[in-house]
Parts: sequence; structure tokens; C-alpha cells
Amino acid sequence: QVRLVESGGGLVQAGGSLRLSCAASGRTFSSYAMAWFRQAPGKEREFVAAISWGGGNTYYADSAKGRFTISRDNAKNTVYLQMNSLKPEDTAVYYCAADTRYRTSSRPDYDCWGQGTQVTVSS
Repeated sequence: QVRLVESGGGLVQAGGSLRLSCAASGRTFSSYAMAWFRQAPGKEREFVAAISWGGGNTYYADSAKGRFTISRDNAKNTVYLQMNSLKPEDTAVYYCAADTRYRTSSRPDYDCWGQGTQVTVSS
């Protein structure tokens, strides 16, 4: 397993941008597909985006398409989520997740999770 630590959250006005980072421990980062999920208060955890082991394949939730970009740097053991044109409804705790399987699914059945980083978008 890998240990995941998210960073980059904060308070931003609607229309603004944030870049989240997720640093992974261990030397096998490239063996893991990575994903971002989010959870707003009182709501279930929601899939945002996923990326394959080498970064050649990505998959997005409809809510993220055209605004968010997931990427990874295997040399730095880090996955990113660039979020543009943020909306108040994007407010949530954002989690990164890792799994040895890459799939185009929104199910939160990933092996490893970070502790989350808060993103708040003001109107």
C-alpha cells in the first residue's frame, strides 16, 4: 500500500482556480492508478477523476469534464487535480485514492485513501 497526503485546498471565489496535490509514499507509485473523490457535508463521497498508471488514460465525472484536469508525475510520486472555473457546488473535502486497478468507474472501492483537503468556493 501507499500512504497518501493531499494538499492545496483552500478558500477561493467562484470562477477561480486551485491545484490540489497528492503525494504518495513508497517506491511503487507507478503501479497504482489514482483518483480524486470529494465529499460535501451530508452527501455521499463522489467520484471526480481517475488516471491510469502511466497517465495515458483519464476518466472524469460529468461535473468535472472541461473544468478539471487530473495528471501525475511518477518521478515525484504525485498526482494533481487542476480545478478551473470553480463553482460553489464544488465545495467539499477532496480525497485522493490509489488502487492497482485502473477502471472507468465512479465506485469508491479503492484500496488506499488520503486524509482529505478542504476546498471552499464562495459565491
